[in-house]
Amino acid sequence: MINAIDEPKKALAGAASRLASGGLVAIPTETVYGLAADATNGKAVANIFEAKGRPQFNPLICHVSGLEMAEKYGQFSPLVRQLARKFWPGPLTVVVPLQDDCCIHPLVSAGLDTIALRAPRGIMADIAGRLARPVAAPSANISGRISPTLATHVAEELGDNIDLIVDGGPCKIGLESTIIKIDSDDVVLLRAGGTSAEVLENFIQRPLVRPAGKSAIQAPGMMASHYAPRSLLRLNATSLDGGEALLAFGDQPIANAEKAIAVLNLSPSGNPAEAAQNLFAYLKQLDAAAAKTIAVQPIPADGLGEAINDRLRRAAAPRHND
Repeated sequence: MINAIDEPKKALAGAASRLASGGLVAIPTETVYGLAADATNGKAVANIFEAKGRPQFNPLICHVSGLEMAEKYGQFSPLVRQLARKFWPGPLTVVVPLQDDCCIHPLVSAGLDTIALRAPRGIMADIAGRLARPVAAPSANISGRISPTLATHVAEELGDNIDLIVDGGPCKIGLESTIIKIDSDDVVLLRAGGTSAEVLENFIQRPLVRPAGKSAIQAPGMMASHYAPRSLLRLNATSLDGGEALLAFGDQPIANAEKAIAVLNLSPSGNPAEAAQNLFAYLKQLDAAAAKTIAVQPIPADGLGEAINDRLRRAAAPRHND
């Protein structure tokens, strides 16, 4: 059932009540819709994995009301605290060591000794504050599929598997949060996302470290195949084959454009922020056109383009990696 939030106080109380009683609630953030449960309730967290079909070695992000709540569950170094104060609330997740005797259920961290924490903008943070506990929430979709940026996306994929969907309209950013971890003096980029690497590098005054090669899963979004439509994706396309759908960007010409069975342009003006906001919704729309392949035009990798290209590479990866 979709519950519109034209009465925010009612939606806030209802969602917090469902979570407190062990339920699952789909809640919008500025990035994507999350499938939320009380992070201290093992049965509720297990229900997230079951509803999504998510492998239990893939950890979850815990959403908090702010830095004060976050420090009850994670150990913050001075640098991580500075980053949180600068970029929270917002699309930045920090992976930090768990506090001793932490009541976060081990399923949330996939048995690791770290926890991924984020203070989002909007109702998710308000609900965590009312619940007085962190809210574990991966994207509210079937594991490995396209992330939801509308309440209707959640309803189509998860339907009766959850207790409540809070409809907050379209997500403003449309890409998941950036995830970082501090390793000695290095700030390691585990997942590109809604806070661009350039912005973070300007703040810390040094480059982020990118893991080399295949890395162990330390945070969500690190699986090789993820964010995938049912159609195959063909990246950096400069021409179209018959029967393909086209995901365009900017005003780039493409050969054989007349062969496309459907066309959507992420941003006719070439704006990365607009492209990020449209990415998942447009992939869903083109997937519904039932093309065997979606051809994607090249997208510059600067700014939010790094995160967009990360999602597209994982969406195009061989599906046996799911």
